[in-house]
Amino acid sequence: MLKKETQLAVDKGEMLPLMEEFYTIQGEGFHTGTAAYFIRIGGCDVGCHWCDVKESWNADLHPPTATDVIVSNAKKHAETVVITGGEPLTWDMSLITSKLREEGLKVHIETSGAYPVTGKWDWFCLSPKKMKLPVQGAYDIANELKVIIYNKHDFQFAEEQAAKTNKNAILFLQPEWSKKEEMTPLIIDYVMNNPKWRISLQTHKYLNIP
Repeated sequence: MLKKETQLAVDKGEMLPLMEEFYTIQGEGFHTGTAAYFIRIGGCDVGCHWCDVKESWNADLHPPTATDVIVSNAKKHAETVVITGGEPLTWDMSLITSKLREEGLKVHIETSGAYPVTGKWDWFCLSPKKMKLPVQGAYDIANELKVIIYNKHDFQFAEEQAAKTNKNAILFLQPEWSKKEEMTPLIIDYVMNNPKWRISLQTHKYLNIP
């Protein structure tokens, strides 16, 4: 249980439950292959059974860290910062995105879109999940729609999500890592037959980097 003062700071976005932060190469989606500083915020109740960072789900395991400290660390590295989770929109992103942009950094988010959008984003990667669908505001501003393909039904889900997303969003299908041998050939065929889609791979896992 957080102290009242700490909880108030978290509610305002002055502190955030930081799980980890690291400088690496973006492995997925439109910006694959580019350097980025990742800020992983703890806390998520979406509950994807194939999530590869389940240790991020319980925010109580990740101590509230001052937003100013997170920003100070980020600006030492890349020009691009990616805020991910967990589910970062569980928290108010207004202050951290404002401070990062004041430092001249480009600010990206990777989110399920399940919560109201806060913060100002240079790139909004929406990765919807069946368990808790995105809010309309997330569909409206998504620069990129990235749907994880775990089974054949997920292609139908992908089309349903694309129909809700703004017409400028770039559409990606990405094989779930544990099913990549089975799903990747199906994705290749699907994209060739439906060329509005692109393929995203978790290249950071092939490269053995964070």
